[in-house]
Amino acid sequence: MLIEAHGGKLVNRVLEGEEREELLEKAAKMPQLKLSLRDLTEAENIAIGLYSPLEGFMTEDDYTKVVEDMYLSNGLPWTIPVVLGVSQAKAESLEVDQDVALTDSEGTVYAILHLADKYEYDQEQEAQLVYKTTETEHPGVVKVYERGEVLLGGKISLLRRIEHKLFNEYRLDPKDVRELIKEKGWNRVVGFQTRNPIHRAHEYIQKCALEICDGLLLTPLVGETKGTDVPVEYRVESYEVVMNKIYPQNRTGLAVFPAAMRYAGPREAVFHALCRKNYGCTHFIVGRDHAGVGDYYGTYEAQEMFDNFKPEEIGIEPLRFDHAFYCKECESMATAKTCPHGQEDHIFLSGTKVRGLLRDGQRPPKQMTRPEVADVLIKGMAK
Repeated sequence: MLIEAHGGKLVNRVLEGEEREELLEKAAKMPQLKLSLRDLTEAENIAIGLYSPLEGFMTEDDYTKVVEDMYLSNGLPWTIPVVLGVSQAKAESLEVDQDVALTDSEGTVYAILHLADKYEYDQEQEAQLVYKTTETEHPGVVKVYERGEVLLGGKISLLRRIEHKLFNEYRLDPKDVRELIKEKGWNRVVGFQTRNPIHRAHEYIQKCALEICDGLLLTPLVGETKGTDVPVEYRVESYEVVMNKIYPQNRTGLAVFPAAMRYAGPREAVFHALCRKNYGCTHFIVGRDHAGVGDYYGTYEAQEMFDNFKPEEIGIEPLRFDHAFYCKECESMATAKTCPHGQEDHIFLSGTKVRGLLRDGQRPPKQMTRPEVADVLIKGMAK
């Protein structure tokens, strides 16, 4: 029996057949709103049910509750605003209860927004409550400030899917992942989120999780990230390398996660967990500084965030892992929970240090990164 989607039902706002054709025809006479790829992707994520129970961009009631209380107005936990911002002038040209065609920069219609609400909001308040800072050095805060002054809320009807050049074989909708889980006969499925290439610490916690679950769903994020992150194609290739070599084929699956990174730390950890619940995962790995950036969040603050909710409210079980490292005395990967030795025996390199080595064409120590993975990353990052 598969776990229910968040809210009890997997949302489907993708139109097909006659209904789609009729709305496409009507779209030509609707007011149009040109969106960035990031916002078009958000509309698509809503429509395919990845953000269930959301059926559209948030209205003011939901937005306010999420920002201030981490709940939707219907009482379900939700931690990240999913909103569409426009300029004051554009908002004034649109009327509530009007249908608006959402297009790309060239005017191709991808979706219809059934406009139910438009409202002003406090950007600094959102930044402080969601990201715990108003500093523009934070990449998530910058995105809030770059948004328009008015938010539009309302349900989405998706008419056209975004075409991608990369990872199409891994672009599985939640309904597709759920079918995959059924086919494989998994009952307990653990999801793993990453915006980084795989390294030995990831392997360690993933295999530990696989000891208690039937299947491991790897979901590397392929949405927008900050410029200093490893290029996405090399991150995914690094996972392909290890999946083919060190994971049991019948107990692992790969589905790329199309959302953008918010770098919202604790709140984003819960958001990531709920999205994996919609994929059909029963468990979710939460490691050190999940979805963090800089030093804005505590090392295990993301894990502690789950304590704000009753387990039955979230519905997916977080697996909380300490920071993993290679211990020369243990001669294996370990964490502070399992290793009695001092830091002088531990091999650990920061992400910054690893990226520096890769850019110089050097492999990090094999205890940290498999040589074949390092070669993929050097190919993508070497100067």
